[in-house]
Amino acid sequence: MRESGEKFTVAVVQAASVLFDTEKTIDKLGRLTQEAAEQGSQLVLFPEAFIGGYPKGLTFGATVGNVFGITNVNPKGDRQKDFVAYWKSAVEIPSDAMTRLGNIAAQNKVYLVTGLIEREGGTLYCTVVFFSPSGVYLGKHRKLIPTGAERLVWGAGDGSTIPVFETPLGRMGAAICWENYMPLLRSALYSKGIQLYLAPTADPKDSWLATVRHIAVEGRCFVLSCNQFNRKKDYPNDYSAHFDGDAEAIVSRGGSCIVDPFGEVIAGPNYDSECILLASVDMDDIIRGQFGSDVVGHYSRPDVFKLLVNEEETTSAMFNSSLRKGVDNSVGRPVEPDDLLLSTVAKSGQD
Repeated sequence: MRESGEKFTVAVVQAASVLFDTEKTIDKLGRLTQEAAEQGSQLVLFPEAFIGGYPKGLTFGATVGNVFGITNVNPKGDRQKDFVAYWKSAVEIPSDAMTRLGNIAAQNKVYLVTGLIEREGGTLYCTVVFFSPSGVYLGKHRKLIPTGAERLVWGAGDGSTIPVFETPLGRMGAAICWENYMPLLRSALYSKGIQLYLAPTADPKDSWLATVRHIAVEGRCFVLSCNQFNRKKDYPNDYSAHFDGDAEAIVSRGGSCIVDPFGEVIAGPNYDSECILLASVDMDDIIRGQFGSDVVGHYSRPDVFKLLVNEEETTSAMFNSSLRKGVDNSVGRPVEPDDLLLSTVAKSGQD
């Protein structure tokens, strides 16, 4: 971790995805990451579902009691074309897309964190992935519970992907959008010592700013909140959802911001345009804040309240072959020595 009193710069990128075009979205992410790095940022955060896209307004042809939306509809019909396109734009872990993201992090020497739509089998997940400045994939967080109609298209994560990573900048982790209204999830992250609390979101409402300011004060952490800024013209011409107004009409107004451990907004919020917001972080502010309140230390009552967190991976099947030495079943690839170290360090935050 940084020496006491040493400051560094972090960035949140408020921008629109190229919906249904993963390659172009990653191209855009690469350009914006480079721009943030050239301005001195050492940590760059992108919004919820930035890669793969947030399917605002889409129904995917689903109604209660009839997943295809029309009685006796042909399941191969046009009502499912949106989901096919969405599924194809999602990202598998590992994959060439993940390799590209790692290369972008390495080329710009930044911690790169982005929301993406993860594909595993026939299920999609709203996920955040983390990369180190050397391009190493550190791990992921899957949204524990999709909100409202999101549950039609996204699966739920489990306790095996709630990491807080120990890094030279500080301990960083993420909670996605309305997961931040889950008090017990916040408590789990605080208990792991989170200092750089990353909150990619799709919520542009005024109340969201109050939420992230509260979290910063409650957890005595820096909160980086990042949302997309979308205009009607950012959606494909054949997009099934209808938005009012002309091509320049705003669909999502963003609201990205950075908040310090005292709840002071030190960058943003921006409701007007795509942008890169930067802020200088002084980790001593966390120490100053914890003098008054440490919610998992002197400001807790463990004799009265206890939190049990199940971090076991839940799966429909376990195979003996996945337990052989040298295979990480959580990512489905051989484990490199650095990965073993990172995994061990990440889990140490639980102790």
